[in-house]
Formats: sequence, structure tokens, C-alpha cells
Amino acid sequence: MAAAPPSYCFVALPPCSKDGLVVFGKNSARPRDEVQEVVYFAAAEHEPGSKVECTYIEIEQVPRTHAVVLSRPSWLWGAEMGANEHGVCVANEAVVTREPASESEALLGMDLVRLGLERGATAKEALDVIVALLEEHGQGGNYYEDGSSCHTFQSAFLIVDRNEAWILETSGKYWAAEKITEGVKCICNQLSLTTKIDAEHPELRNYVKSQGWWNGDSDFNFSEVFSLADDHLACCSGRESLEKQGGDVSAQAMIDVLRDKDSGVCVDSESFLTTASIVSVLPQDPSFPCIHYFTGTPDPSRSIFKPFIFVDDVKLVPKVQSPSFGNDDPAKKIPRFQEKPDRRHELYKAHEWARSLLENDQDKGQKLMRIMLDLEKQGLEAMEDILSRTEILDPAEVVDLFYDCVDTELKFFK
Repeated sequence: MAAAPPSYCFVALPPCSKDGLVVFGKNSARPRDEVQEVVYFAAAEHEPGSKVECTYIEIEQVPRTHAVVLSRPSWLWGAEMGANEHGVCVANEAVVTREPASESEALLGMDLVRLGLERGATAKEALDVIVALLEEHGQGGNYYEDGSSCHTFQSAFLIVDRNEAWILETSGKYWAAEKITEGVKCICNQLSLTTKIDAEHPELRNYVKSQGWWNGDSDFNFSEVFSLADDHLACCSGRESLEKQGGDVSAQAMIDVLRDKDSGVCVDSESFLTTASIVSVLPQDPSFPCIHYFTGTPDPSRSIFKPFIFVDDVKLVPKVQSPSFGNDDPAKKIPRFQEKPDRRHELYKAHEWARSLLENDQDKGQKLMRIMLDLEKQGLEAMEDILSRTEILDPAEVVDLFYDCVDTELKFFK
């Protein structure tokens, strides 16, 4: 059974976070050569009876979908992580449980990330959407763009809004969830829920009893019941770093944790790389905007986090979107993945050039990195200013925000 990629997701809620903000972050560890793109989809109305084509299967569409911004492997429909216009953030983790994941094509955990964001206006609504779709359609299919082997996993999710977070862990259609209202939480590629369960599949306990995994006499511990051997041990390097901040976890503190290679949070191994990262800052006061920072490029220690704010008519950013191959995409043809097209977007290619500069000319590379980090710092300070103002944000001020940041980054690379 394949090991799940070692991604990390974090949330810090008051009293651990700065200025009463909720701070969310994720590093997406995926196959080294996989490209992630950052894409925006506006809110939309849909005709009754219409369908939506997910990565592998088609399902019923809902009458209205929320605006979403997503960081996703560019060959699939769903997302590794993202946010919606209502300040909901969702991230997915591939996990291995004692129940083998299905190779039959169904919804991927990454499809469920996008569906939860498109259909849920709060963290709890997004959770309800995800578990209802799991019940109806199941999860399964290849997690990677790989024609030679099918890599299947179960799913865990961190679902966050301005007020609370939920950890949702699944095995097949069965699931359990824990509500978090304070402090720091981390999830990774292992199950983490134990005996504190605030919501669960109605048949969960009967099912595990019928499998002989739990006798019903001892406390029900989700990780112990569903994990392989001792796979459910604490896995959250990085959590300590955030907890050490006291009540001061900020966007910058979350970025620093995501960049940390020594702790293993920033993955750079033979098989896997952190192919994209996100940090979101969610003010509990709804009169302030949520701010979402995306890298759109691999390895956050060599990438910069660029801010995005939801406003009407936000400017699209083709330079972080991969080329589209339509129905000719090898991911859509059966048998799938018989070839791998070049999915690199413009920012990804520029970032590759910068990486080779860092490796081959350290002085020039370090100088470029200092310039880029200074650019990032200016962006963080400008966003802090927006969150400390008393007047309401003028949408015209930020409609080009992410576009301009990507454009400036590209100019420095050139």
C-alpha cells in the first residue's frame, strides 16, 4: 500500500492567534513534477437538473455555487486547498486506513474540497455537504496523474471559517468530525481524531463492531479503530512552533512554519515536494475582508505568498493557470494518463529558472530571493493595514491585487 504524501494543514484560533484572527495554512505535498495552478471561479446560478463533471464522475449540480479560489493539481477538477467568498477554507489530506481505498472512480477527496467550498457558506455547512456527497457517491480513483499505477487514499479535511474549525476524517463513506473553537490544531497524512467526536456517520459504531474492530466496551477512539498498527501517533511537527508564538500567530508566523524544512513541514524528498502552499487570515469581525495568500509555485522556502481578496469582478490571472487541453486531455480519455502533457504555467516556468539560478549562482540567487521576500513583506504589511482600518475597503482597491502581485513577481524573474 502506497504511503500517503506528507502534507500538513494548520489552524490557529484565538487565544493563540494575533488580533483575534483565525489563521489557516497548508503545504500541499504531491509528486515532485506535478504542477499546481491557482484558479478563481465566480459565483454562479445553475439550471434545474444540470450536472457538474468532477474529476472522474458527473454529479447533480446545485442551484447556486459560491465564488471560490483554489490551488489545485492542474490535471483535475477539484482542489488541494482553497477558500470561498464567505470566508470558508478547506484543505484535504490523503490518509491510509485499515480499509483499502477504492480504485473504482468516484469522487476524489480533492473534488470534495471544491464541492464543500462551492456549496457551504460556513465550515459546518461545508462539512455537511462533503459527508452527504460521500454517502451518495463514495470516494475513489487515482490520486495521481499516473497511467502505470493506481494510487488510492481515504481523505481527511480541515474545514475553517471565521468562528470555528472542523477536522473531518473518513474511511470509505464512514466518517467522524471534531469541532475546534480555540487554540492550534494540525492535521497531516495520518488519522488524528481520538475520543472527542462531535459528529459522526450514524452507522459508524455499528459498522466497526460488525468488522470486529471495536467491541463496544472500551472508549471509541477513531484513530485506533481505523489506523493501521501504530500509524495514528502524533505527526504534527510545526504545531509546537505555532504554540510557542503564545497568542501571536499571524500570517507571517504561519508562513515561517510552512517554510521549515528541518521540521519536515516543508517537504522536499525523492518522491514528494511541497508543490504549492496557502495561508488564509480570517477576521472574526465580518466587516473586514478575509485575505488568502497563495504561492502558485513549489517549495515555499523559495516561493512568495501573494494576497487575494474576494470582490466582484476580480481580475483573472492567466499567468498562474495551466494550459487547457479540453477533451483531448489524457486525464479525460479512457484509459487515462497514457501521456503527460506539459502543464507548466508562466509563473511556474519563471520559478524553475529562478530555482536553477539559486542552485548554480548562489550570490545572484540569494540576491533575487532577498528582493522577492522584501516584495512579500510589503504585501503582508499592506494587508495588515487593510485589517487595521476603520473605513470599509473599497473593492476597486483590490480587484487587481493578486494579478498585480503575480505580474510583479514575473517582472523580477525576468
